[in-house]
Amino acid sequence: MSHERRERIVRADRAHVWHPYTAADLWENEDPIVVAEAHGAWLVDEDGTRYLDGNASWWTKTLGHGHPRLHAALAAQAARADHVAFAGITHEPAARLAEELVAIAPPGLTRVFYTDNGAGAIEVAVKIAVQSFVQRGRPEKCRFVALAGAYHGDTVGAASLGGVEIFRRPFAGILFDCLYASPSDGPLQEVLARVTALLRENADTVAAVFVEPMLQGAEGMRLHDPALLRHLRALCTELDVLLVCDEVFTGYGRTGPFWASAHAGITPDLMCLGKAFSQVLPMGATLATEALYDTFRGSKDRALLYGHTFAGNPLGAAVAREVLAIYRDEDVLGQVAAKSPRVARTIAELGAIDGVASPRALGMMGAVDLVGSASPFEGEAADYLGAAGWRVYREARRRGAYLRPLGNTVYVCPPLTIPDAELETLLDVFTESVRAALRA
Repeated sequence: MSHERRERIVRADRAHVWHPYTAADLWENEDPIVVAEAHGAWLVDEDGTRYLDGNASWWTKTLGHGHPRLHAALAAQAARADHVAFAGITHEPAARLAEELVAIAPPGLTRVFYTDNGAGAIEVAVKIAVQSFVQRGRPEKCRFVALAGAYHGDTVGAASLGGVEIFRRPFAGILFDCLYASPSDGPLQEVLARVTALLRENADTVAAVFVEPMLQGAEGMRLHDPALLRHLRALCTELDVLLVCDEVFTGYGRTGPFWASAHAGITPDLMCLGKAFSQVLPMGATLATEALYDTFRGSKDRALLYGHTFAGNPLGAAVAREVLAIYRDEDVLGQVAAKSPRVARTIAELGAIDGVASPRALGMMGAVDLVGSASPFEGEAADYLGAAGWRVYREARRRGAYLRPLGNTVYVCPPLTIPDAELETLLDVFTESVRAALRA
């Protein structure tokens, strides 16, 4: 590690790289974190500075960075077969992974379609939903319902389902029709009434409802009542509409149980996975019921004519199997149960500070909004472009933690396996950084 090496990397990056969700002018004037290594809950800069990863690298590294078993599984599989096509071919990692996923999935999900990321898993669900109704003689059922503030990915199909306006606005002319149940975090009976009215009015043309169960991430870590999921399940069944649970972020223990839909005890018709699913390599999956799979039987032209080059790749599948094995062997869900009350306590304490609003926590996620009449940020909208959260980011970085805000929403979302002492340090940094930002 050296200053000269770090500067070379930054120069090359600024000359040639286009970063996601990053304003070019701001990036060119920031001193970035330049990751040289990552271990456990830590990111290590080229200059040797260590940062606790407070968002698990975009909510993906639930088992932390550099887990030796994942690296070993990757190396072992690479020595046997690193990639083969998945059309007309199968292999043990993908077949056994599907078997293991079905064994732990909500009861009734029996089929697994592989793709290469979470947004891809959403695209698969969109196409399955529409084609299944075409093949049932209902081609008019080709529209979708999502929650206000929904985020389901950035591909055109996934973005069409999104309800975060700033993400939709540049592409409005090419996105397909989606109806929004708004808002999802208001008084429960009002939310249920609006959802019911929307679905009953449009059931003849709606193919599926997409929902991030319990926790809407990119909207600002917004929570909703499990009763909403139960209501959607019953309503979709009654009206012949598919229910799709997007567990790309919420799955794999982030909210407490392995699947966030378990809070409501429901089984969706389709369930989408990504992020923590593989952790090391881009990989996603869409799980479906047998009844839905059966609508694609009968002739070659009824097949789902969709797939990605790296769908079901052996490396990703082998690593994803090892992820499941680590969850079993290291009692990851038990660790979540033990650690999550500490997260909730910190968030509750922050909620008592002037300038902090809407404290909320679920599993290993805790968030607050920096807004309110007593706040120095009064007048700054609590949205994705709000500046308040970035003050917290800078304060946290000075204290040795990486906390990426969602506008004026700041949150902690660490690896589920973060050691207790490091979790305490992270939560202390979070609290100190919010307080410092409010004083600035």
